[in-house]
Amino acid sequence: MTSSTPRTPRTSRTDPLLSQLSALPTEAFRADLAEIDRLPTPEIARLMNAEDAGVPAAVRTQLPRIAAVIDAVAARMGRGGRLVYAGAGTAGRLGVLDASECPPTFNTAPGVVVGLIAGGPDALVSSVEGAEDSRELAVADLDALRLTPDDTVVGVSASGRTPYALGAVVHARALGALTVGLACNPGSALASAAEHAIEVVVGPELVTGSTRLKAGTAQKLVLNMLSTITMIRLGKTYGNLMVDVRASNDKLRARSRRIVALATGAGDEEIEAALTATGGEVKHAILVLLAGVDGPTAARLLEESGGHLRAALAATPG
Repeated sequence: MTSSTPRTPRTSRTDPLLSQLSALPTEAFRADLAEIDRLPTPEIARLMNAEDAGVPAAVRTQLPRIAAVIDAVAARMGRGGRLVYAGAGTAGRLGVLDASECPPTFNTAPGVVVGLIAGGPDALVSSVEGAEDSRELAVADLDALRLTPDDTVVGVSASGRTPYALGAVVHARALGALTVGLACNPGSALASAAEHAIEVVVGPELVTGSTRLKAGTAQKLVLNMLSTITMIRLGKTYGNLMVDVRASNDKLRARSRRIVALATGAGDEEIEAALTATGGEVKHAILVLLAGVDGPTAARLLEESGGHLRAALAATPG
């Protein structure tokens, strides 16, 4: 590919923000991709796929930090704490997405995993003028949640400098909550402000500065880990089965029956009877079938075990 010579913006020396952004790896100009628009579509797709392939490796470098965050979050959520994501633009949308998937997947109560996006719900589908630049807005959004020391706030920002995410982390830490900074540039202000730093450095984007691409993918992968593994630690799965799934539609009701079948090996009639006896609660139905107890006993055993099915099974006689 013939490359073009990048030009330095005329305002870069006088605009502090432009100078700051220009120094970030996620904002860097790829001269080798300067004429990508002249390539055949299959070649552009190949290039983009090759760029994306490096994202999991970048996440891999942060696995020890991610694991430490998960253990800290799970300990607090076990005491009734909440997991709160705070971000703007793509980062905020990804946080809202991850939070919204937790109730149907893990049967978490509303408000246990929260996604805050600068500008509120309207910002999910359109830009809200100036919202990401406001630390004060982040403070107001967090104060509405009445944070406690058992809560965790994860500031999410590709650049690691977004005022809304940074303001959320600084305020949450001042209130005693656990704080995490998730960024895609090294040495970020967000990482420095948080108790735990996760910096997934994915480098320049295929389209200069479009951090919904590799940076967004990296953030999605990390958020998947934070919520999913935390829920595993909290007993929301039995092996790799979603035993706390909320059967709110036909597909999930069918999935519930299949999960009970995979966990117990029981036949259709036994499964239907167990689900009926437990009000459709998958985890309870499995305990009924594997331990030979009735619905109320299953509920009691699970409550005493903190919702951990393996512990409840171990507590049953025989």
